[in-house]
Amino acid sequence: MGDIIRGLRSGDRDQKIHILESLASTGSPDVIEEVIMRLDDDDIRVRGEAFSSLILNENDISGHLLRGLGSASKNIRGFASLVLANRGETSAVPYMVKLASDEHPMVRSCAVGALGHLKATGGDARDVILGSLFDQDLDVRKSAAHAAARTGTRIDRDEFLRISDAWAPDVGNDPDLRMLLDALRRLS
Repeated sequence: MGDIIRGLRSGDRDQKIHILESLASTGSPDVIEEVIMRLDDDDIRVRGEAFSSLILNENDISGHLLRGLGSASKNIRGFASLVLANRGETSAVPYMVKLASDEHPMVRSCAVGALGHLKATGGDARDVILGSLFDQDLDVRKSAAHAAARTGTRIDRDEFLRISDAWAPDVGNDPDLRMLLDALRRLS
C-alpha cells in the first residue's frame, strides 16, 4: 500500500493515472482517502481518473466520500458530491442540500446537479433546486434548471415569470440558457 500512496502523491501524471486505473476494488481506507485527495490534483486527467476510480469502486466508500464533502478543497467538496450521486447514494441528499449554499459557485453547481442526478424531490431538496434557479452564478442556475427538469419539479406560473425576468439579461447571449428556460416553461 505504501508504494501506491507514494505514487499517487508524488508520481508523474501517467504513473498516477496507471495506479488509479487499478484501484476499483481496493477497500483500503488509506488508499481511498488518497484517491479522494486526487480529486484536487493539479492535472485534470488525474482528477478525472480519480473520479472514475471512486465511482467504480466496488466497496462501501460512502463514509470517506461524505467526509470529503467537508474538505477545505472546493474541488474535493464538489467532485465528491458528484461521485456520491453517480454511486446512487441517496443518503447523501441532506449533505448536498447544505453544499448548495457553499461559498464557491462550482461546489453549489455540483451539489445542485447531484440533487438532480439523485432525483431528490423532498421538501428541502426541492426548495434548494428552486432557490438555485436565482443564484448569482450562471452555471449554478443551469445546474438547477437541469435538476428541476430531471426531477420533474413543478414550477407555478408566477415563479416561472420571476425566473424568466431574472434570467432575461443572460438568455439572449446563451442558447443553452434559452433552451433551459423553455424546459422550465414546460414544468409550469
